[in-house]
Amino acid sequence: MVLAARLQSIPVAALTSLHSRSSSTRRGLHVVSNAGRLADSCSGAAVVWYKHDLRLDDHPGLVAAASQHRTVVPLYVFDPRMISGLSDEMLDALLIALEDLKKLLKNQGSDLFVGFGNAEDIIMRIVNDVKATQVFAEEEVDYINQRVINIVKSNLLAASFPWGHPKLVSWNAPMYDIKNMKELPTLYNTFRNLKLPVSNPITPPSLLIINVGLERGDLPTLSEVKRYLNDESWTCIKRISAVATLQKKLLGENPDIDLEDSSRKNLEHKVQLTKSVFDSHNGFEVKGGTEVALNALAAYLRYQEGTGRDDWQDIHDKMQMAERRNGASFSALFGASLYLGTISKRRVHYEAIKYEKERNAGFLSPFGYSTSTVAAAIESVCSMEWYWLLALKSQFHNEETCSTRIWRWRGFLIQYTEAGDEGPPILFVHGFGAFLEHFRENIYVMAKSGHRVWGVTLLGFGRSEKPNVLYSELMWAELLRDFIVDLVKEPVHLVGNSIGGYFVASAACLWPALVKSLVLINSAGKVVPDYIPVPLTELSRTSGVAWIGSRLLLLYLRFKAADILKKCYPTNPDRVDDWLVNEILRAVSSFKSYDPGVTIVLESVFNFKLPVPINYLLESFGGKVIVIQVCHKFTVWALKTIMMIAMISLSITLMIRA
Repeated sequence: MVLAARLQSIPVAALTSLHSRSSSTRRGLHVVSNAGRLADSCSGAAVVWYKHDLRLDDHPGLVAAASQHRTVVPLYVFDPRMISGLSDEMLDALLIALEDLKKLLKNQGSDLFVGFGNAEDIIMRIVNDVKATQVFAEEEVDYINQRVINIVKSNLLAASFPWGHPKLVSWNAPMYDIKNMKELPTLYNTFRNLKLPVSNPITPPSLLIINVGLERGDLPTLSEVKRYLNDESWTCIKRISAVATLQKKLLGENPDIDLEDSSRKNLEHKVQLTKSVFDSHNGFEVKGGTEVALNALAAYLRYQEGTGRDDWQDIHDKMQMAERRNGASFSALFGASLYLGTISKRRVHYEAIKYEKERNAGFLSPFGYSTSTVAAAIESVCSMEWYWLLALKSQFHNEETCSTRIWRWRGFLIQYTEAGDEGPPILFVHGFGAFLEHFRENIYVMAKSGHRVWGVTLLGFGRSEKPNVLYSELMWAELLRDFIVDLVKEPVHLVGNSIGGYFVASAACLWPALVKSLVLINSAGKVVPDYIPVPLTELSRTSGVAWIGSRLLLLYLRFKAADILKKCYPTNPDRVDDWLVNEILRAVSSFKSYDPGVTIVLESVFNFKLPVPINYLLESFGGKVIVIQVCHKFTVWALKTIMMIAMISLSITLMIRA
């Protein structure tokens, strides 16, 4: 039977064997044996359900399973609910990581079992076939993955097996030992003052040779996975960048990245570099398993030493290209590895600290790290862990006025809310320094009036993650596009405030099929009646003016936030309570007081040029638009203040250069 026919006929509850893909040779990770072998009294079987933990190293779930059970069945399920939102590049990285994981397991006499369909059906079948008593799964904060895990857990509890009720065991690999998540501080400076030690990674276990009569399944190719997911034109919108789409609209040219040619050329027929872990000359993300990631990390940390090794020089070259701002190269290179879990956050921290001690005769300086690469690696994983903790805390104790969920976008944690069961969909998008609770009253009023309503906290604001990336208007437009495609799943009415208004107008201009109408409230963006489209300029580093200006603005807002907010609520100043002030400060206060990454976001915003006038965006959209623009004394005063800070920043920069 041909493969295409098999893909179309895959039953939901069946394990399917697919044709194995060819690959370059990779050496297996050396697995260190555990001190304690399986005791004779241990019996039964366990299933280790892999999701975002594609490794043997530092895997508490695998260690626990191997120490308690004679038979351990590693399993990965291609569940459309959990992987349909991944880009082609991330799907390809996933397949390469799974391929390496499968090889590592085979080296020990084990294997990675592969399933296609709903995870709950696949797991129930495996549990029944091997008579498993436990299923080990990493804890998740992403709402969609949480929902799938809860279905699996409920099905296991409801099922009746002769040997009892198999249990789902949650595990994680935390960087900090936090006993009670409810007591976790919500302010970063308070958390830092706890001075919690970072946990060390654990060594992989030795697995016994697996001997079960199950079809193990081979890994598919990228094209096979895409056919299996049954990509529609709706999701294909995500495959082309906002820059390429806007360039085509402005100049009437073909996009810089063609949809089908790019997918085939860069992913199916890769231009491999000699001894490279990158797909092509244009790729930045390290792709491979744990050994590949650890080798790339060693090269990254030792950048200042230089190297004669070709593979390390390849990493160094990519670093130079990706370092669009200080430290940004780390997430550009290792974002996929951390998202897929081929390397853990605490392993990165451990390797960076070990290298730092090697450079300093076994000591750590109280004055900071000796290299920028060590600082970037440690700051990145500590920041990731902080936002993961905030997301996890919200699952136990939601302090916000809106019930919040977490969505993973390009590996980053995004906060959102959803209300209403039926009716026309509406998405609220906040402005500068705000978050989804900015629309807390509007969300529930609209939901009660018969609408399905979403509110999102954009990347870099509120309690959403603030990674070290180069933020841009078009990046946020892509976030809105993906949110509509992945979560709303139908055209939506967009409501944007302040700079959020510019973002929703950009999304409507670039992807009008996703938007029913626009409501712009005090929207940012200039009006140029006789605008003549010009080519877009490439994003560059943040300027010295932006660096100084953002810090002056942060310092000013830190002490004046409450007064500014009260001017925004002239008829109801009581709404400016401590909670609102603290949450605003979370997004606009620096000096390590609130959230890591704040200055990075503000530098980018301070550097914005909003190159395309908003009237052009609205004309290109062509749909219904409501504009609510209020100009009062506070607005004029705020604009003058920002302009004054910008002028001071420019003057200081010119003096420094002189």
